[in-house]
Amino acid sequence: MNRIYYIGYDATHPDNFRYDIPEGFNSYLLVITTTAAVFRFNGSESEYPAHTAVLYPPYHPVWYGAAGKPYGNHWIRFATDESFVTDFPQPGVPFSISDPEYFRNLFRLLTWETSQIDCSSRVLKNTGLVTQNRDAALQHCDPGSLDTGLIISQLLRILFYKLQNELLGSGHTFHDQELLSLRRRISAAPQYPWNIPDMAREIHVSAGHLQLIYRQKFNISCMDDVIHFRILKARDLLEYTTHSIAEIAAQCGYNNTEHFCRQFRKVTGTPPGQYRKALRNESAADSE
Repeated sequence: MNRIYYIGYDATHPDNFRYDIPEGFNSYLLVITTTAAVFRFNGSESEYPAHTAVLYPPYHPVWYGAAGKPYGNHWIRFATDESFVTDFPQPGVPFSISDPEYFRNLFRLLTWETSQIDCSSRVLKNTGLVTQNRDAALQHCDPGSLDTGLIISQLLRILFYKLQNELLGSGHTFHDQELLSLRRRISAAPQYPWNIPDMAREIHVSAGHLQLIYRQKFNISCMDDVIHFRILKARDLLEYTTHSIAEIAAQCGYNNTEHFCRQFRKVTGTPPGQYRKALRNESAADSE
């Protein structure tokens, strides 16, 4: 059972902001900063960089605030009996995250879903987009429908599995965020004329260093990843459109149709025309 008391994303506070709850709450509090912040940990106060997360369990002292500049965070206070939260490793310990945009989107989705819950008249109901600091405050809400409750539970599960992977992973490199952003752009537009020198300039490293850290991060070379996403797009176009092989080749970033066919066969084991024919035969068999 999950109950969200308060949730917000992209909250902003002045440079003198402090949050001090010595007795803690009777619920969980998860905070992910978007700016540098000061946390009290093991009796001492230390500054942590932006994109730091900490999960405060029930009745754990809470103390954090701005580091001399305006402070921002995403946050959620909630009750749960789910093991992915109750067994979370190192509660109360700040740790860094490598993919802040992923977590921001999860908080945004959770805020939107929670705003659909039927709550008491005291509750401020919004999507997190219309208030000055884009916070949404939802007090003592229970799911208004089974579907909403299931969605919120699944989003919480994803959130905490991702946090646990961040905490227990092999560690982050300086360019993790830039590499993730680069790969997302490649996957969204594989037809773009990607090349290693331009990609290296985007994240301010040498071409050789980019190839090294990209393979370390994703276990594939930069250009092989471009080909991977191009062939994925080609497979979708072959299955769901009637475009010719030449048209699909052009839409996937290939100026030469023969080169496209060779790469498609190398990756899939099947020429594109034969791949499409097999899909259509399979579809016809299923409809009989």
